[in-house]
Amino acid sequence: MSMRKTTVFVDETLIKQALQMTNLKTKKEVIAAGLRELVRKKNQELLQQELGSFDLDLSLKELKKRRAER
Repeated sequence: MSMRKTTVFVDETLIKQALQMTNLKTKKEVIAAGLRELVRKKNQELLQQELGSFDLDLSLKELKKRRAER
C-alpha cells in the first residue's frame, strides 16, 4: 500500500458529525472510512450493472426454506 501526505480542506462540521456517528477516533480514520465506503458502493454499482437485474418470484419464507435444504 502506498501512502502519501495530502492536504485537503474538509468541512469541519461534516468531520465532527462523522466522528460522533462512527465512534472513530481521528479525522484520518473518518476520511479513510469514507473513501473505503465510496469505493465499496461504486464496486457494488458496477457489479450490479454487469450482472443486470432480474425478478425472483419467491417469498422470504420460500427463500429461507431453499437455503435450509442445501
